This record gives sequence, C-alpha cells and structure tokens, in this order.
Amino acid sequence: MRVAIMGASGRVGTRLVELILANPGLELAAALVSPGSRLVGTPVAGGSIEYRPADAAMKSHCDVMIDFSTPAASLALQEEIGTTAIPMVIGTTGFTPEEDKRLTVSCAHRPMLVSANFAHGFEAFRLAALDFARRMPDAEAIIGETYHARKKAEPSGTSRQLARQVFEARSRVMGFAAPEPAIVVSREGDTAGMNEIRFDMGSAKGVFTYRVHTLAAYAEGALTAAQWLISRPRPAGRYCLADSLND
Repeated sequence: MRVAIMGASGRVGTRLVELILANPGLELAAALVSPGSRLVGTPVAGGSIEYRPADAAMKSHCDVMIDFSTPAASLALQEEIGTTAIPMVIGTTGFTPEEDKRLTVSCAHRPMLVSANFAHGFEAFRLAALDFARRMPDAEAIIGETYHARKKAEPSGTSRQLARQVFEARSRVMGFAAPEPAIVVSREGDTAGMNEIRFDMGSAKGVFTYRVHTLAAYAEGALTAAQWLISRPRPAGRYCLADSLND
C-alpha cells in the first residue's frame, strides 16, 4: 500500500511516517508539509522522498492519502486535488460546521473516511457509551478529556463529537432536548490522550474511560482505516469508523 501523508511533520504525521518506513508492506509515496516548514526539500529519513508542500500539480501516485494537518490546510488540499478520486483518511480535527460541510462536498469525488479519533479501540468505546446513554437517558452526562500540556485549552474535536452524540442519543429516547453535557478539559505533561464519559444516576454512576498510551495509537488506527478503505473499490462518499467495524 502506497501512502501519502498530509501533515507529515506533525505529532501524529511523524508517527505515521515512522510506521510506514518500518513496515515492509507499506511504502511512503509523499510527505506533505506546510509551505513554510523548515523541512521542505529535505529527505525523509535519508531516503529518496523529500518533504514538500501540497500543490495542484503534485503526482504522488499513492493508493491512499492520510491527512493529519489543520482545517485550513485540509480544505486547501481538497481544492488542489479537485475531482481526482484518491481515497482519503481524514484525522484532522477542529472543523467548524461550515468547514465540515465543505469537506462533505469533496466526498462526492472520492471515498473519504473521516473521524475525530482513530486510536485503536476508540470506536468500540464510543459505541458502548452511546448505547449506555440510550438505555439510561435520565443519567446526566459529563465529558472529560486530558491531553498533553502543549495542546490548546479548549475542547478537542473528539470531546465535542462525544458531547453532541450523547446529547442526540438521550434526546431521541426522551422525546425532547436533553441537557447538553458539560466538557471538562485538563492538560497534563505529555499525556497522549484520555477520554471519559461519566453518567450520574443519583444513587449510582457509570464511567467509561479510554486512555491512549502513545501517539502511535492514532497512527496505527489511521493506517488500519486506510487499509479498510482501499480493501475493495468503494464508491465516492463520506465514511466513518463504524462503517469499518460493520464491514
């Protein structure tokens, strides 16, 4: 599988490059970074591939592209690719509702698997918590997250997604708008990532916790998603991790 990485110099992008280079079954087709990156023009791990910016004329000849960049860079990439049917895995977070709509428009041209969290097992954790929310709609929910100290002190895309989906699950069962879950943000040292959903039932409490030990978990999950996406020809459209679990 030939893989191009968008955001190749980022925290997750770096792990992706490392995993691809270390796996005989994978080949790095392109390592794309921002135009102002100090890495532009330098070889990746001393090989023949150089870090370079994405541009409309690029020819990476990849089977799949994995994007862990920024919303602006991700949307610019979609415009540069145009109607080219390159399967894409999008792990970039922080899209506004309007930006997310623009991303969905691009899915008309190619299969795109989009998720706020690709860490191995996260999707099973999310589905289990939502099932609990549906079965116990009266339980008040609080979303918690802990990430490394350098991350912005605002809710992550993962937490916002969890809060929205728990709200929707409870509201659907109750028949009216449930209280929106609060999001508690913590930043500690080099924490790779911890997500928590607490359900308070008064006399009892249910707690779902998912903890990532290393950033490699996100990279490994994205590569697994990429392999699923190209495991057979898939029509253009927007896919999610739940699709890969049910296939």
